[in-house]
Formats: sequence, C-alpha cells, structure tokens
Amino acid sequence: MKNLLLSELLKGIPCEVIGETDREVTGLVYDSRKVQPGSVFLCLKGTNLDSHQFAGAAAAAGAAAVVVQQDIEPVPCAVVRVKDTREALASLSAAWFGHPAEALTVVGVTGTKGKTTTTYMIRSILEAAGIKTGIIGTIGTVIGDTMTPNANTTPESFEIQKAMREMADAGCKACVLEASSIGLRDHRVDGFTFDIGLFTNFSEDHIGGVEHKDMAEYMACKAMLFQKSRLGIINLDDPNWEGIVKGHTCPLVFYGFSKDAAFRAENDALLSRPGYLGVAFDVHSAPYHGRVEVDIPGHFNVYNALGAIAVCAQFGVPMEAVLEGLDTVKVKGRVERVPVPGPYTLLIDYAHNAVSMENILSTLRAYHPKRLICLFGAGGNRPKVRRYEMGEISGRMADLSVVTEDNSRFESVHDIIADIEVGLNKTEGSYLVIPNRRKAIRWCIENAKPGDVIVLAGKGHEDYQEIKGVKYHMDEREIVRDVLSDLAKSEPAPFTNPEK
Repeated sequence: MKNLLLSELLKGIPCEVIGETDREVTGLVYDSRKVQPGSVFLCLKGTNLDSHQFAGAAAAAGAAAVVVQQDIEPVPCAVVRVKDTREALASLSAAWFGHPAEALTVVGVTGTKGKTTTTYMIRSILEAAGIKTGIIGTIGTVIGDTMTPNANTTPESFEIQKAMREMADAGCKACVLEASSIGLRDHRVDGFTFDIGLFTNFSEDHIGGVEHKDMAEYMACKAMLFQKSRLGIINLDDPNWEGIVKGHTCPLVFYGFSKDAAFRAENDALLSRPGYLGVAFDVHSAPYHGRVEVDIPGHFNVYNALGAIAVCAQFGVPMEAVLEGLDTVKVKGRVERVPVPGPYTLLIDYAHNAVSMENILSTLRAYHPKRLICLFGAGGNRPKVRRYEMGEISGRMADLSVVTEDNSRFESVHDIIADIEVGLNKTEGSYLVIPNRRKAIRWCIENAKPGDVIVLAGKGHEDYQEIKGVKYHMDEREIVRDVLSDLAKSEPAPFTNPEK
C-alpha cells in the first residue's frame, strides 16, 4: 500500500492527538511484536490481555503512533486517544487499504446456522452469472482459486479490509462475508456499510464464557447487521425474526414458505440418486419462477438456497444462473460430495461433536440409504465426554461405524478410540476399528455397496492431521482420489484383520 502521513490516515476519525502527525505511516499493527519503524500500533483490550501495557515497547520499536482508549505512561511518539480502539482499527484499516468496500457489492450473512453454506451458494450463483465473487468466512478467505484459512469466522477488521482490497484488485465485483455475532459486537465489520444483510435463522448458541452472557445479548449482536446494511433480507419463517430486525435502519425483504414472503418456496422434496443427494423446490418471486435443484442434502438447505436467491436477485442475475449455481454449488467440508465411480455416495463433513454428528446422520438417514456408514474419530486433549457421546450417536444412528484417528494431538490414538468405544458399546450398532485414517477410508471405498451413503466425518475442510504438536498434510479428497486411482489399476485386495 502507498504510505500515508499520520494526519491523512486520521482524517475523519474522531480522536485526540498528542504529538506530531506529519510522520509517514508504514503500516497498522495490533501485535506489538510486529511493530516496525513507522507503524501505528493499536492497543486492543481482550478478555485475557490488554495490549495498552505494550505501548511503551511499541514506541521503543519505532512506532509512529500508538492508538489508545485509556491513559498510558508517556511514550516518545504520537498518542491517538479514541473512544474504542477496535472501532478505530476498523476505520483506520478501511482508510489504509483505500476503502475497498466502495469497489465491491458487499453481502453480510448472519444467523446461528447456515452462514457458510449460504455464502457459498451466493458465490456459486453470482459466478455462474459472470460476477467474480470473494468469500470471507469460517472455511477461509476465497479469492478465485486461492483459499487462505482464517483464525475466526469473522476475522479482525484489518484482515477483512486487506482481503477486500485483494478481492477488488483481483477483479472481484462482490464479496460475501460471514458476519458472526461476535464479529459484529467487536467492531470487526465496522468501517464500511454492507450493501445487503441476510438473516438465516436464530437458536441457542455461543452463550457463556467469552462469548455472550445470554440470548438477549446474542440476538442484539446479530441485529447489528441490519443497522449496518442498505438492505435486509430476512427469513420470515424463523420465529425470532422480529427480534433480529429490532432497530433496523434499512428496508427489509422477506423469504420463506410463508405466503407473505416476497421470495417463496413451495413443493420441497429430497432428491436421491446414486452419487447425488440434494433438495428441490419451486421458487416464486417477482424475478424468478420455476423448479430449483440444490446439490447439497437436507431440508434446511431449501432455506439457505432461498435466501441466496433473494440476495442474488438484487444483482439482477438471470434464472439460468440461479439454476446452474445451486446445482453445482460445493462447500468444502460441509456435506461435500466427492465423485466416485460406483453406485454409492461418498461425503466429507466437518461434524466433530455429538450435536453436529447427530445433525448430519439424521439428515442423511432421511434419504433412506441402503447402509449409512460413518467414519470418524475424535480430537485429542479435548473433553472425553465428547468421545463417549459421538460413539453413542454413531452407534445408534449409523448402520456401521468405522472408528479411526482425528487430530490425536498429544494423546494416544488407541486411548481415544477406547473412549469412543465406551459410547458405541451402549448401543447395538456395528462397528470396526481401523486406527489409520487412510486405511479406514480405503476400507470404506473397497467395501461400498450399491445404495450406500458413506460420510467421512470430523476433518471437513481441514487438510492436515495434528499429531504431537506437528501438523502433517492430509486431505481426504486426495486420499479418496489416490485410493480410486489405485483400485482402478488392479483388482481391489480385500481388507483383512480390522480390529474389533
């Protein structure tokens, strides 16, 4: 980025400044260890750490200024006093990167569930219409064919502004961003106005600890999106929608099965054929009428797809792009279908606890597979109760559980598996133990039968296996591809001696 004078960077930012403002700024940082000569260091207050204590160290390292929201000891550089340093970080980041949101149509998606899937649906439709679109969210920041992992669903404002600048420079015309309640609360999406805000649904989540003190606060934080948007698109069927739009400052458009919705779904049905699980429905709205098929299983994806359609209508995309986008959408690690040559279905999903495992297995059970096979493990150095619960859920809901490794970290894989078996043995479900995940995946493929649905649960979008503090590359898509390639070269050798 082109360097700015501190006075230029602070233009329009409510603040009090002590010290010189004609010094050139070389960057914005909120980690004192990254301060370089000319940096502006923002002192952020977190739950466990208040970086105001590092203002002196930042100044000693050559910072042009420190931005604070409380008194600090005198420092040999400019001091910029603001009401809230997180809010200031968002505004300063937008200015530093040249206000990239102005070059994009920015869509924010909030809700307890469905944010990730909906963002990918929107992107798939827009790109089918020739509108290059970036994503910022749980799985990562996606620009073209490049995906960069994010530390949070909604990253810090500096990272958001940086990503939007990269999107604009890469020729993107739209950005779809997952706006989490915590991201909204902590000013991560300040510094710009969303062109469109979308609400998916609301239920209990993120309560306690460093998240939200109660449901009222959780809802109020979600509602912030519709005070930061030019247009709100709302799920009218969700019983909490009125609380979500309380205090909204933008016009609202509604979607759902309700006859009062501007974007209405009817005649929804599950779609099942070898290698394809999805949903279909009729859409009725001013711009679109017709039957839509979605290449992701689960009734709830009717809502995600309908919300995505309502967003994309604001771009004026044709019905053909809607149909193509939803029929080809892929969400990495979220009920992700992996192509296989046989008459069975293989899916990869991030389900890694009892709730998410129950959700995915109940979703797949609704398609009446010949056999529902669940391959999974459990993470090391995590509460053991999760393992018991996951074992019990899979034993109760899957026709066959294949128990294996999953980020064992500093624990023994065999000890983790033994805990999973405690839960499995509370059920009458059949299971195999194959500790090596590659071998377990191979066994599932070699032993697949017509009509089977196999879900590889736990890893999802992850492309590594963490063992004793080291992350080793391991992408399940690559493993499946290698197994299929190997099997195509020769008759598959039967798998022998799985541990019981």
